[in-house]
Amino acid sequence: MTNNLLKKWVETARPKTLPLAIASIITGASLAYWSGKFSGTIALWCLITTVLLQILSNFANDYGDHQKGSDTAERIGPLRAIQQGQINASQLKKGLVVVALASLCSGAILIIVAYQSLADLLAFSLLGVLAVIAAITYTVGAKPYGYMGLGDLSVLLFFGLLGVGGSYYLQTQQVNLAILLPAFASGLLASAVLNINNLRDIEQDRQVGKNTLAVRLGNEKGRVYHAILLLIAVLCYFLFSLFYVQKMTGFIFLFAIPLFVKHAYFVYQNKSPLTLRPMLAQMSLLALLINLLFSLGLLIS
Repeated sequence: MTNNLLKKWVETARPKTLPLAIASIITGASLAYWSGKFSGTIALWCLITTVLLQILSNFANDYGDHQKGSDTAERIGPLRAIQQGQINASQLKKGLVVVALASLCSGAILIIVAYQSLADLLAFSLLGVLAVIAAITYTVGAKPYGYMGLGDLSVLLFFGLLGVGGSYYLQTQQVNLAILLPAFASGLLASAVLNINNLRDIEQDRQVGKNTLAVRLGNEKGRVYHAILLLIAVLCYFLFSLFYVQKMTGFIFLFAIPLFVKHAYFVYQNKSPLTLRPMLAQMSLLALLINLLFSLGLLIS
């Protein structure tokens, strides 16, 4: 019984989405190494904090959707533990609070380890609190922004600009506008993972008034949008390597392109929500793969 309950908590954390958090920190750390300022300790605490924030967002998403009645029996995705009655709303709320506190503690340790000025201390403390609030209010609260189609923008900011750019800055103490390209790319790929989730659930979300960007765009345009996200992400990596790395080893990430093309074509061609179920995990792993290859290219350049 205990093992089964533990399994349900792990499933609620949605480990298939965690590569997004890992990818953004790996890219930020590799950029710091490329700049000659890598810190393993800071990178580790960035990773722990970002993973906890991802888990917090997943817990909050389940809790918020359950409270609003959005997760019905017609849901195409895997049944969540709270839907099956194996974790009740009260337990999930307590779990949400525990992970929120763990995120704040981990973030505090990260700031203590990394900050070098009062401005850094204040700025990253504020960003940390905002990240926790954003993770919770995606679906929780009177006006959750995930129900207004703003989830993609939030993911772009927190798993791209903040995840990559923030981890880079904390290690290097440098502001380098060039790293906005891979940061933007990482965020776009995270948005693509969210878009797969929203395309899969588009009909149910529309029925319950969850107006995600996929609902607003519709099935056809939502699939075109997915391909555009992947295309611009790859272009950002390419432009960074072209202008700032300028070595063939900096283009190793191009080996992932055939997989991206195959994925985009499959998503565009297959209209059934059921066929998209395995695509979420696939997109998450593709995001991790290209970030790993991009990072490898930086390390050996």
